Amino acid sequence: MPERRYRVLAIATHPVQYMAPIFRRMAAHPGFDLHVAYCSLRGAEAAHDPEFGATVQWDVPLLEGYSWTHVPNRGSGDESFFGLRNPGLRKLIREGNYDAVLCFVGYVRATFWTAYRAAKSSETAFLFGTDTNTLAPRDGRRWKSTVKKILWPRLFHLADQVIVPSSGARDLMLALGLSPERVTLTPYSVDNDWWMRQSASVDREAVRTSWGALASSAVILFCAKLQPWKRPGDLLRAFAEADLSNALLVFAGEGPLRAELQSEAAALGVAARVRFLGFLNQSQLPAAYTAADLMVLPSEYEPFAVVVNEAMCCGCPVAASDRVGAARDLVAPVRKEFIYCCGDVPALAALLKDALRDRALLRSLGRAAVAQMRTWSPERNIAATFEAIEIAVRRKGRPAGAAVPESSAGHTPPAAPQKLRE
Repeated sequence: MPERRYRVLAIATHPVQYMAPIFRRMAAHPGFDLHVAYCSLRGAEAAHDPEFGATVQWDVPLLEGYSWTHVPNRGSGDESFFGLRNPGLRKLIREGNYDAVLCFVGYVRATFWTAYRAAKSSETAFLFGTDTNTLAPRDGRRWKSTVKKILWPRLFHLADQVIVPSSGARDLMLALGLSPERVTLTPYSVDNDWWMRQSASVDREAVRTSWGALASSAVILFCAKLQPWKRPGDLLRAFAEADLSNALLVFAGEGPLRAELQSEAAALGVAARVRFLGFLNQSQLPAAYTAADLMVLPSEYEPFAVVVNEAMCCGCPVAASDRVGAARDLVAPVRKEFIYCCGDVPALAALLKDALRDRALLRSLGRAAVAQMRTWSPERNIAATFEAIEIAVRRKGRPAGAAVPESSAGHTPPAAPQKLRE
């Protein structure tokens, strides 16, 4: 049991379906007195997601089991520097007597700098990081890589401890000149137990039948937004090239490429063996993963990809491009041959043919995927986060939080949610 209990403020842009379970576990941890500040309630409230091209409201509880505050956004709400501007954070941080602030808002938003200055002025430890494992930006503009190479060493030295979710992100920080003791790997995780329980209750054959799959059919799954950087067209073309007559390709996700993909499937002569499910909410995803034999993520830009965690928790092995952050930490330990060079459609086609040649091997890889996920867990994430906060508080020179009283060792009751007024 921890000797100290840290009063921690976590700042997030909005409620996210894979972070809420982490916050709940942190709230129950004897070492944390956690409060979460949300800069918007998108996700918990219905709102249009331009990347999905649909109105999204997640159908799992996002705001239960921990103390939280909605800090009003005074920005424009768009994807710009001043799109997220939450001045109410100043008062929250300065008057909150926090030991540490965990900032999950990126430095490209005004809110990040508001939080940083408030933490600095109140002598509160400030922790942040990045999920990317490359300097290359999603839009491919080379000047951004050059700017990052110059500025990022200075930027991340502002953190009292840098937190990163993957081995690749940690290596990037070290390559930028940060010392190993300044960087903590806090594994990107999902609620493994929930996904495994949900998968166990799925009627796999009924789901496959609803897709038109025969008992002997192999099912390949793509689960992501249908956006250019996800490269769903690579998988469609590889599927056609592999000539997998006894297989179905299922696209779970929505986005602007859907019509183009449907047209291309017809042009390639595989439309009868391709399914488009559209947007699937959280409660629908375990069935999709459990019913598939293999999930493929061909992305050219994917800092991590928690869909890999989700699929593997459901016993679905994953193949991914070498640009997917989770490939190194999650895919390679199960089968390194399931990682291929991004954009190499013939290589992906060969991978599909080889993977589907031995269905018994695929089933064994599914079991190995579940075993791997047990090592990449929320418990490991929270233990690493606690360690990072300890380091940051020591580095800041701030006296640690009060000793943990015995009565709080089992659970920290969440306070009633609030809406902060400036």
